[in-house]
Amino acid sequence: MVERETASDHTAPSQTAAPLTLAEKVWRDHVVVAGTEQDGHRTPDLLYIDLHLVHEVTSPQAFEGLRLADRGVRRTEHTIATEDHNTPTLAIDRPIADPTSRKQVDTLRSNAEEFGVRLHSLGDADQGIVHVVGPQLGLTQPGMTVVCGDSHTSTHGAFGALAMGIGTSEVEHVLATQTLPLKPFKTMAITVDGTLRPGVSSKDIILAVIAKIGTGGGQGYVLEYRGEAIEKLSMDARMTICNMSIEAGARAGMIAPDQTTFDFIAGRPHAPQGEEWDTAVEYWKTLRTDDDAVFDAEVVLNADELEPFVTWGTNPGQGVSLSESVPYPTDFDEPAARDAAERALDYMDLEPGTAMRDIRVDTVFLGSCTNSRMEDLRAAAEIIRGRQKDPQVRMIVVPGSAKVRLEAEAEGLDQVFTDFGAEWRFAGCSMCLGMNPDQLSEGERCASTSNRNFEGRQGKGGRTHLVSPVVAAATAVRGTLSAPSDVLSAAPQPA
Repeated sequence: MVERETASDHTAPSQTAAPLTLAEKVWRDHVVVAGTEQDGHRTPDLLYIDLHLVHEVTSPQAFEGLRLADRGVRRTEHTIATEDHNTPTLAIDRPIADPTSRKQVDTLRSNAEEFGVRLHSLGDADQGIVHVVGPQLGLTQPGMTVVCGDSHTSTHGAFGALAMGIGTSEVEHVLATQTLPLKPFKTMAITVDGTLRPGVSSKDIILAVIAKIGTGGGQGYVLEYRGEAIEKLSMDARMTICNMSIEAGARAGMIAPDQTTFDFIAGRPHAPQGEEWDTAVEYWKTLRTDDDAVFDAEVVLNADELEPFVTWGTNPGQGVSLSESVPYPTDFDEPAARDAAERALDYMDLEPGTAMRDIRVDTVFLGSCTNSRMEDLRAAAEIIRGRQKDPQVRMIVVPGSAKVRLEAEAEGLDQVFTDFGAEWRFAGCSMCLGMNPDQLSEGERCASTSNRNFEGRQGKGGRTHLVSPVVAAATAVRGTLSAPSDVLSAAPQPA
């Protein structure tokens, strides 16, 4: 177990009776130096950072800055690196073919060795997507501040941590000082009550949230997901929701820790043990928004009304229920939204009024830091078990970490996918962002369990529809965007 400082080791919580939200409590417990009023403006607070996650894309310049300033990494025991963005998902025992990717990975390896940072490289059982590796090792814990040079660091907020992506200069600052200057954020409650229907998942919740508030609706906020439907979710599902908080423009997303959280962490390599565990849980139980705390904004959804969701456009907010049709630009009141819809439909090569279920895809991608954990793989496998893939569809399955891959193989899930006709790959970010060989070709259409559907995100000219793992699996069976019910209502195909 890595020895960690507690909040009381580096700051003394302010003595206040004011009711606080979850985010405000974690912030309060990490203030090293409070900001001050200067010329009518408040300077940032200086926050202590508990966990710093590093990968090959945003770290080279930060390490070079340390080298030029003759500085070291302040707390190597609170810093962990892994290779994920540029890594191939095939033939990982061979040198990386792409020269740019090879240079980035080699640079991370040399920097980690020089500065004494723990690194999980290709071939390591703990290598994988940084936002999968942190939780599976028990490094991510409630009440922590977690940063990484990656926008989807918000994933770790599922544990009641204040987790956010940071820029390269900020990465260097954290490496050098284990602190980060930040201005306080506003808070928004996303309350989801009710019960999800079969075939509807956490991915559908977050896509519905983003469609409702827009890709800028969370700007300047830390979102706290709460309510009956959220409390019923597993940790894998909670991570999916918090992962995509950034797609609503938010700085972070959080869910209060509970017994589900504690059970997930218990026994993991870096989880507290013995008396330290009891002390930690006692503190973690305090990390709930006070009953009379006030949020700056609130959004309410009813889980009973949600259906499988899918995007039609070129940002995560351009989505509808799978039972609906591609919208007309004239459906949008704001001129900017109409213009955005016109551009998106042109790029996606879609006709308004087309039923979403009639849209044929060329590729299905199951993976990314959003949906590549065991629960995601199991759910998709149950849809395709005993069935055959549409022959015109290519399906790529990429586990989020080497450990997930090994566990899936121990359960025989790899065989389910390969029998279906899918490609079973090694761990990495893969087709989520195409910084590796896994890319779409010009005009290729993909149903993807990733988090972004921007133009060219998965390959130049590629067209992306964001979906849940079970919708991805059903789509691979039928060849068109499909709900699990479209497949499960039909008998499995003969072997």
